[in-house]
Amino acid sequence: MKVHHIPNTRSVRVVWLLEELGLPYDVQKYELKPASLRTEAYTKIHPMNRVPSIEDGDVTMFESGAIIQYILAKYGDGRLAPAPDSDKFHKYLQWFHYCEGMLMPPVNAIVVQTVLLPEERRSEVALAQATKLLGRMLTAVEQELSGQDYLAGAFTAADIMSGQACIVSHRLGADVSDKPNVQAYIARLKARPALQRALAV
Repeated sequence: MKVHHIPNTRSVRVVWLLEELGLPYDVQKYELKPASLRTEAYTKIHPMNRVPSIEDGDVTMFESGAIIQYILAKYGDGRLAPAPDSDKFHKYLQWFHYCEGMLMPPVNAIVVQTVLLPEERRSEVALAQATKLLGRMLTAVEQELSGQDYLAGAFTAADIMSGQACIVSHRLGADVSDKPNVQAYIARLKARPALQRALAV
């Protein structure tokens, strides 16, 4: 399997999962510059010229959540996802999808206002709104982690999805000083050897 990857982006999720599962993979790395992805060959793999994407034999895919689900279904052997008849399955689904529905929209807005836009086009109002919204989204994570180490009980792919979003949120300056469960969660995830290997790729 080949993973098209830019460090410190959503493609970390795919590499992290492969490391957790101990699956072999190759990486094609790009720079965090649109031009590095805008080639005719890459457009055939990802029409929006973004990461992550994968090539697995004749299969090509993009969209991190879909890729995670594909890898688990094809190669996971029941690992990192509770069975549908588990009493944790609904929690797993909720937190698997929480990252893109709730956490990443304000994260994306913060990145736009602090990294992507030139300084003269940035809005302090938009940045403050996104930062406040991100804090609210992290409050739900704080509550869910009360009395447990991971979002669906044991470590699952939901932690790769929403956990990576929490790590990014903290890196971008989200205030978690009043969220001890989130602080401990981020530290717990960052201590996982598989994530450390993924971040070193």
